[in-house]
Amino acid sequence: MNHVPAALTKKPRLVVIGNGMAGMRTVEEILGRAPDKYEITVFGAEPRVNYNRIMLSPLLSGEKEFDDIVINTAEWYQENRIHLFSGDPVIEIDRTRKVVISRSGTETAYDQLLLATGSDPIMIPVPGHKLSGVVTFRDVDDVDTMLKTAANGGPAVVIGGGLLGLEAAVGLQARGMSVTVLHLAGHVMERQLDPSAGYLLAQELGRRGINVITEADTAEIVGTDCVTGVRLKDGRMIPADLVVMAVGIRPNGRLAADAGLTVERGIVVDDVMTTSDPDIFAVGECVQHRGQCYGLVAPLFEMAKSCADHLAEIATNGYAGSVTSTKLKVTGVDVFSAGDFSGGGETEEIVFRDAGRGVYKRIVLEDGRIKGAVLYGDTSDGGWYFQLMKDAQDVTELRDTLAFGQAFAGGSAGNPLDAVAALPDDAEICGCNGICKGTIVSAITEKGLTTLDEVKGHTKASASCGSCSGLVENLLAATLGGDYQAAAVKPICTCTDHDHDNVRRLIKAKELKSMPAVMQELEWKSSDGCHVCRPALNYYLLAAWPGEYADHGASRFINERVHANIQKDGTYSVVPRMWGGLTNPRELRAIADVADKFNIPTVKVTGGQRIDLLGVKKEDLPAVWADLNAAGMVSGHAYGKSLRTVKSCVGQEWCRFGTQMSMSMAVDLEKMTWGSWMPHKFKMAVSGCPRNCAEATIKDFGVVATDGGWDLHVGGNGGIHVRATELLCKVTTDQEVKEYCGAFIQLYREEARYLERTAPWIERVGLKHVQERVVDDAKNRAALFERFMESQKTAQVDPWAERASQGVDAHEFKSLSLIAAE
Repeated sequence: MNHVPAALTKKPRLVVIGNGMAGMRTVEEILGRAPDKYEITVFGAEPRVNYNRIMLSPLLSGEKEFDDIVINTAEWYQENRIHLFSGDPVIEIDRTRKVVISRSGTETAYDQLLLATGSDPIMIPVPGHKLSGVVTFRDVDDVDTMLKTAANGGPAVVIGGGLLGLEAAVGLQARGMSVTVLHLAGHVMERQLDPSAGYLLAQELGRRGINVITEADTAEIVGTDCVTGVRLKDGRMIPADLVVMAVGIRPNGRLAADAGLTVERGIVVDDVMTTSDPDIFAVGECVQHRGQCYGLVAPLFEMAKSCADHLAEIATNGYAGSVTSTKLKVTGVDVFSAGDFSGGGETEEIVFRDAGRGVYKRIVLEDGRIKGAVLYGDTSDGGWYFQLMKDAQDVTELRDTLAFGQAFAGGSAGNPLDAVAALPDDAEICGCNGICKGTIVSAITEKGLTTLDEVKGHTKASASCGSCSGLVENLLAATLGGDYQAAAVKPICTCTDHDHDNVRRLIKAKELKSMPAVMQELEWKSSDGCHVCRPALNYYLLAAWPGEYADHGASRFINERVHANIQKDGTYSVVPRMWGGLTNPRELRAIADVADKFNIPTVKVTGGQRIDLLGVKKEDLPAVWADLNAAGMVSGHAYGKSLRTVKSCVGQEWCRFGTQMSMSMAVDLEKMTWGSWMPHKFKMAVSGCPRNCAEATIKDFGVVATDGGWDLHVGGNGGIHVRATELLCKVTTDQEVKEYCGAFIQLYREEARYLERTAPWIERVGLKHVQERVVDDAKNRAALFERFMESQKTAQVDPWAERASQGVDAHEFKSLSLIAAE
């Protein structure tokens, strides 16, 4: 224990429990208002003077020394006649006698008592959390422990990808450790950043050598005496000599609660920070004000001012709560967020993305006022946005230039082109090729360029990744004025200027493997896409990265989310798969039993030779699937943009006119192709002879038996606009049928636009194009077939079985009342 004594005086006695930032800021504010009003005594749990806790990260990384982060030295306490008991925490408050008792047994009387006990770091109680080498990141002692371990290098794991966890990770990496961040949520800093900004941040951390694993659920911390690793619930083992637990904090209200004060989530205070005892006050992370607890420094300082006003007996409006903003304290990583940026409801959003510079800005507006903001890469205007938000200023007139920042806020006519035109000549437009604005504008004026393609040809701007095409177009428009006619490109939706083909091409070219990656790198105009672009992106990512990209169920339409067809009365229909249209008594009995058991009102044979159970309640779906699975039946994907059916006639197996075995061929094709996601629904049929009883010539892929083998037809459609197939080619063997079928499907999957069936696709690209790639080029056909079969290794998973037996997406099938009851 250290004791900094002060001269004894006869003044009201103010005792402060807590030598941290909130408590001492309150003391400083009191001294500034009424320096001689109180005899002040401070108790601190740590054996040191008051320091800036938010500078622990630079202390860990080596950017600062401890002396650099000290706020008040021992001399300061003496000069201000403050008794400091450091390393001697108060363990009891005796409100009857109005004394506090410290661990050393010191009893100190008070007239006014200020609680600033801060918060405690949360430790996840997983097995091994008490092993040596498992630390929190809360004080200088934690930093000392980390530095001692880091001196030997080795692996470190940080559990928690929030502000503190990432700062700890960067600090440890700077100290020479190999760092992995484990984060339970889908993206880092999910409380401060949206998925797009979180993606950029994770990318930057990856470039710095920090491994970030999201959706990582810790099962145990492994080791005998000292930690050796962390095991995740999915079985992965991450080696670690050091584990930093940075998963959050909890207000420390134990002392107050023991003293009988009102404590809920924190110590309950009013607007002048008075607790339920009029002589006891509380400030900082330990308090609960108007139902809110805070873990950032700005609110603590605002509380300190109100409390100091009151204790100095100065008229005050009191503390009214805080609007907070956040910055990540990592050198070279600019992140800012403020307010509520969740969006939805009556809000609208302005999104600015500059993939070349790694800049992302999202400003959420409600009733013409800023409600929240997220900035990544360029946070220079963060303070301005924050002030506009705090002032609740109407920004309607600034709306069109708001994303460009304060410098353009007063731009003439509010035209975004003015903002682009105002960029300096040396502003880089095309990051891939290092082309600046001046070069592009000179080329436009000197060479008479009028189109984006001409600019690409002469300057290479936007000729690589193409993500700066929008900026180049704006420069063309700004330079040529009314003479410029933008190329007619139909974008996917209003969230982007890119069309389907560009998006597909860029996903592969730029190796974009997640939705936030696509939206950031291709400069999406909205923060999270819409119901039009999200299903398309989900499909394109699945098609581009089979087995690697995880299907995003929330981006699918309702039928695909619940794996059944919703009907007009709100019930669902269920269609089990019948391979090639064949069934047996066991399956039929199972279907009949299910219909009886769940009071399913209608059972119908479909046009695709299967049985449709109509009128199933949503909450019954998993149980219905479980019973059908038990009989060996799997989902028929009758709801999906995927393979639906392979219809067949009885063929040579039974028909006296049949020339080939159509039933077995249909079964083989269906077992090869089921589960494959497509741009749209996909149907096949196999006819055993040219009489074509299976109607194969109005299917997406039709197979018709002949005396010499099989005719393969493509591009049929039996919908509103009936279209007969076109003959792709003739083959002689069953294996050729399968190879051509797989290759055709893969070409369709790789080239067609989302929600484009084979008929319009072939009309657009021409049958010749398809034949050149599938028929004429044997090497390309084999490669297409190989890619298709490779993707099927991970695609053929029965979604019914997952949901019936493993409880996947169980929330989809519960009523809101049940969810609320849980």
